[in-house]
Amino acid sequence: MSLWTPGGEHPVDRGGAADPSPATSQRLTPEQELEAHQIAAEMQAVRDQLAQVPAAVVIANHAMGCYELAAIHLSSQPPKLDEAQLAIDAFGALLSVTDGRLGPDDATLADALAQIRLAFVQVKASWEQATTTDAAPESGITPETTEDDGND
Repeated sequence: MSLWTPGGEHPVDRGGAADPSPATSQRLTPEQELEAHQIAAEMQAVRDQLAQVPAAVVIANHAMGCYELAAIHLSSQPPKLDEAQLAIDAFGALLSVTDGRLGPDDATLADALAQIRLAFVQVKASWEQATTTDAAPESGITPETTEDDGND
């Protein structure tokens, strides 16, 4: 077993291990032990703070994270439409299952979802038009030349 810290992964000896391997037989230095205890205390402080925040606020924050993620993928060059769609779908699913339980943030989140969906449609259409326009001259194929005119 090991303990992950920002300074790296450190093996932890729980004592009484039936098969002491080199990884589990190492002891933490006093400095590493102190660092591990400090990290554990910081994590507990964050958990205690989070427990004081209403769940609706945290969930609304996560929903906006999905919005931001979708916006990042839509603004990439080229746009990452599949990634954006996944983030938008997750955002929509989150709002669907919380339906009206996020308090005053509900209306804002519903508007944000509508906006990011509209942005997705616009970016997708623009991207498809740009790639079609770019591809047509290179291939020599235009919409007019791909249609069957019945003169075979």
